[in-house]
Amino acid sequence: MRFLRLAVLTLPVLCLATPALQAQDLPAASAQADPSVSHCIAPPEAGAPGGESHGLNLDDLDRTVKPCDDFYRFAVGNWLKNNPVPPAFSSWTSFTMLADHNRDVLHAILDEAAAKAAAAKLGSNDQKIGDFYASCMDEVGVEKAGITPLKAELDRIAAISSLDTLQKEVAHLQRVGTGTLFRFGSIIDFKDSTQQIAAAFQGGLSLPDRDYYLKVDDKSVALRNLYQAHVAKMFELMGDGTDAAAAHAKTVLSIETSLAQNSIDRIARRDPEKNYHKLSTADAQALTPHFSWTAYFSEMGIPGTANLNVAQPDFFKALDAALASVPLDDWKTYLRWHLIHSAASALSSPFEQEDFNFFQKTLNGTKEMQPRWKRCVIATDQTLGEALGQAYVAKAFPPEAKAAALKMVQNLRAALRDDLSTLDWMSPATRQQAIAKLDAIDLKIGYPSKWRDYSPLQISRDSYLGNLERAAVFEHKRDLDKIGKPVDPTEWGMTPPTVNAYYNSLRNEIVFPAGILQPPYYDPNRDDAMNYGGIGAVIGHEMTHGFDDQGAKFDAKGNLRNWWTPEDLANFQARGDCIVKQFDAFEVEPGLNEKGKLVEGESIADFGGLTIAFRAFQKTLEGKPRPAAIDGFTPEQRFFLSWATVWRSNVRPEYARVLVNTNPHPLGRFRAIGPLSNMPEFQKTFGCKDGDPMVRPSEVRCRIW
Repeated sequence: MRFLRLAVLTLPVLCLATPALQAQDLPAASAQADPSVSHCIAPPEAGAPGGESHGLNLDDLDRTVKPCDDFYRFAVGNWLKNNPVPPAFSSWTSFTMLADHNRDVLHAILDEAAAKAAAAKLGSNDQKIGDFYASCMDEVGVEKAGITPLKAELDRIAAISSLDTLQKEVAHLQRVGTGTLFRFGSIIDFKDSTQQIAAAFQGGLSLPDRDYYLKVDDKSVALRNLYQAHVAKMFELMGDGTDAAAAHAKTVLSIETSLAQNSIDRIARRDPEKNYHKLSTADAQALTPHFSWTAYFSEMGIPGTANLNVAQPDFFKALDAALASVPLDDWKTYLRWHLIHSAASALSSPFEQEDFNFFQKTLNGTKEMQPRWKRCVIATDQTLGEALGQAYVAKAFPPEAKAAALKMVQNLRAALRDDLSTLDWMSPATRQQAIAKLDAIDLKIGYPSKWRDYSPLQISRDSYLGNLERAAVFEHKRDLDKIGKPVDPTEWGMTPPTVNAYYNSLRNEIVFPAGILQPPYYDPNRDDAMNYGGIGAVIGHEMTHGFDDQGAKFDAKGNLRNWWTPEDLANFQARGDCIVKQFDAFEVEPGLNEKGKLVEGESIADFGGLTIAFRAFQKTLEGKPRPAAIDGFTPEQRFFLSWATVWRSNVRPEYARVLVNTNPHPLGRFRAIGPLSNMPEFQKTFGCKDGDPMVRPSEVRCRIW
């Protein structure tokens, strides 16, 4: 089942990149509540076995292109030609390549664990990861079971007879991993970052975003028709007749469209102030008279909850009206759909294949499923990530790698501190607050200081779907148990093998899993120029998220509070608007451009991260003999070439459209050239002239850091 991890909202957690995982890879998919409290980075450079040196690969360059005309094509043009997207992927990037390599490492760990699980201590991490992986790999057992594992849940839905029993079933399904109607879980209080509170968010959709239900262009209408046909096919696989299945699919689309019409868009979801509405339980009840929050909390096992953040009040008003007006039989149809949709990738091949056909082949352009072992490796990481992560760290992340990464992070922090100390547009009052926030950033490198305790979770080889359901209940309880308690500063939001990184505004922390601290992002055997242009810029990216359009709204303690003078804030926002306009102009395909306001935060972080990393790299050269050119390129040129390599990516057109419509990260090619075209340092390094395509005129050049 796709169990929901309500990580955070849509703005305080910021990632470096688009997740490298494919939706098909997530039998136990981690659907983040609302990507809003952590900011991630993206997928890294071409993966190869750890320990090898990864310098500049000259074969990747396209020397028929001038660096001052199109630096991305110059730096990785031949790589793009020679690395088409494999059939089992929707994109092929530096990040997906390293993630695929990490999967090989995990595969070896899990094969060994599965072989030895019977001899392992019952309840140990080795027994759990081994038996979970084995249950997923038991294709014969999964095929034989068919839809039988869902019979009890389907019977519960069929027994719904009133609004009260409907509400009870919604809560039950959420607990066992099926997302319906809305999303609910714990979150750090935006105004008191020391405490966890309950939070409810808009949800209940199956397509990637509310706009997929609302747009009326030909492509959107055609896609909705294909979605409706897919839903009907899934009902037929459950045993419904053709006509009944078609009618049920129409009902599902109608309900989901109604929810979409009352959902706020992704740009609004990036604004913390628009998504923080802390209400008492009584006030929340007044908002939704037909939905009992007291009964819901009791069903969820948190009866004493006094208040909650109703992130999007208008959505819940509309949902309440729908609960009162939509017939119960239609709601039962909707719940049946979400149950089968949630569980499809863990069921027999007809369900799994049909789910893949729409959500991967049609929506993302992926040609074929990944091998079952890869899907099972990813499912194990998603479900038991910190148990599996301990074995991964022991094999792939020695203590000296952690020490080296921490040293580089400290160098980047020093460079950003120097920059904040000298910014000509920032007043002393704001500068003092900014430096205090920078100095307070918590650094988490490689893996948690306290590993998650999986002892309450029972895992066996008997049933893959049963393991997923028990894991969903375990994760849901672990999450809800945090409500009303102090924030645990040791908690991580990513597993150690993950090829990504993130900044969390509510915790004021940056997190770098061991999975990304590998060649070629970081390699102790290559020159500083390449490392600072690679992992150094990644580190700078995450630090800068503390000062992007979202992070700038949170103070050093992680509280939503304005610490800017009015003049500085207006100046900062104008500089952000400059970046928005530049990315609005990047054309993905005819008629489709990047959404500058959606990608503003990630683009500010890219620009700031690269700028700070370049300055930190320059500091490493001070007081030393100037390094000689390598492969004909100066250290500064190698720095920028390394940056471009981070973002090399081939993306299927279908998936590119999904990313542009839903993801706060721009496409890789725009991330590569966007910051460079604004940097005098790049112009000087490659001798570009005013008027060259890679040099923006001074009057439209953006500058923040």
